[in-house]
Amino acid sequence: MTTRTLAVALRAVRDATEHAASGEDLFEQVSSQLRRVLPFDGATWFATDPSTVLATLPVRVENVADGHCETFWEREHQVEDVLLFRDLARSDAAIGTLYHATAGTPDRSARAREFLRPQGYGDELRAAFRTGASTWGVVALFREQKRKKFTDQDTRILGELSSRVAHGLRRLTTRRTGIAADSDAAGTLLYDANGGMLSLDATASRWLTELAGPGWADATPELSMISAAVTRAPMVAAGREGSPAVSRMRARSGRWLVVHASSLHRPDGSAGPIAVTIGPAKSSQIAPIIIEAYGLTPREQDITQDVARGLSNAEIAVARNVSPYTVRDHLKAVFAKVGVSTRGELVAKLFADHYQPTIHAPGAATHAAF
Repeated sequence: MTTRTLAVALRAVRDATEHAASGEDLFEQVSSQLRRVLPFDGATWFATDPSTVLATLPVRVENVADGHCETFWEREHQVEDVLLFRDLARSDAAIGTLYHATAGTPDRSARAREFLRPQGYGDELRAAFRTGASTWGVVALFREQKRKKFTDQDTRILGELSSRVAHGLRRLTTRRTGIAADSDAAGTLLYDANGGMLSLDATASRWLTELAGPGWADATPELSMISAAVTRAPMVAAGREGSPAVSRMRARSGRWLVVHASSLHRPDGSAGPIAVTIGPAKSSQIAPIIIEAYGLTPREQDITQDVARGLSNAEIAVARNVSPYTVRDHLKAVFAKVGVSTRGELVAKLFADHYQPTIHAPGAATHAAF
């Protein structure tokens, strides 16, 4: 690989993160360009909810054999292993290879024994796509056993691109694609301890249809995202996971939905089924992710929330123990980042735009199978 080839491929990846029209398109372009300079044989790409690092949409999966998708999130959340996505998201480097993490003995990893090796894969390179402390997506790249393991150069290449991919996913989060909800009612589903769906009500069926289309029972990417929450719920109940089993995601219709999973128990205290609620997200649930997507600092986020509450500059200054001039300077920075010029425009863009009718009718989005 020449220096010129590397530069061209990296520039193409950067262009994709700036101009891709959708998350699916972003992952497709990044994957295609990355293969030119960092060969791999299989991969899983997931956007994540930055608050919980739970997988959400979009999803792209390449060359994962049948039978290995169903247990993917159960293994990720309930089996202790190296390079788990949640651990990568909290680590300093946010990237690593299986061989390095196991000191050259990949059989120490349950994922290597039960997921990679049965499919003919030898090494794995994982990364979290972060901007600051927020993780907007994750990736796992696989190499067949006959290939050489991932190198330090491979790690550097992916590491160089990680923040750009995170930027692209964050940018797409700010798109105005929501539609007005005709009902605020959430639906309920029940899952067994193995992650199998037991039952659901009519409202849940309606939301699943909006999430994934009429054939939602076969829409594995969307159901996989719900499974990610389901498999985390027992860990939350046992105190082994601090982040809640909650994920915000966009339906194929464009509407923001929220999925929440919680473990139930029977009257005798034994473990019961896992309850899942799914329904339209409220503005208060989506505003934090939209605000974060615009790259506002913590202080800018605080002041933006005060503006949404209707506080004046003087009132914000008192509440935040700063001068009115400091409030004004922060608001100028917020206006510039969000692309507005008034308080009303700011509140509308962050709290209302994502609930207005879309201009185009929902299309038949194509999702990778998982």
